[in-house]
Amino acid sequence: TGHSPQVKAFVTQDIPFYHNLEMKHLPGADPELVLLSLRYEELERIPLSDMTREEINQLVQELGFYRKETPDAPVPEEFQFAPAKSLPILRPPEAPTADGKTPPKHDKEEHLDL
Repeated sequence: TGHSPQVKAFVTQDIPFYHNLEMKHLPGADPELVLLSLRYEELERIPLSDMTREEINQLVQELGFYRKETPDAPVPEEFQFAPAKSLPILRPPEAPTADGKTPPKHDKEEHLDL
């Protein structure tokens, strides 16, 4: 199985733009995208061999990978850990109060100076 020119173009030309996207080349293996959690647990594998370069670009962006303006461009703070799908623990859903309204945001900050 040879790498399709589409996948090769993505690997050589597009991957440098993506933050946290790395290519590990396994000789003879079909190219696939392996999604890892922050603890490096494998989440899923997506085979790329039948996809066009455009489809792969679309896929990694849908997965939440941040595409930089240039390969050396700085990555905004909020994208440092992108794709953030692997970070569900940091954002617990807001618990509604008894009357069903979510508590006002500024509530916590008022008590910081105690």
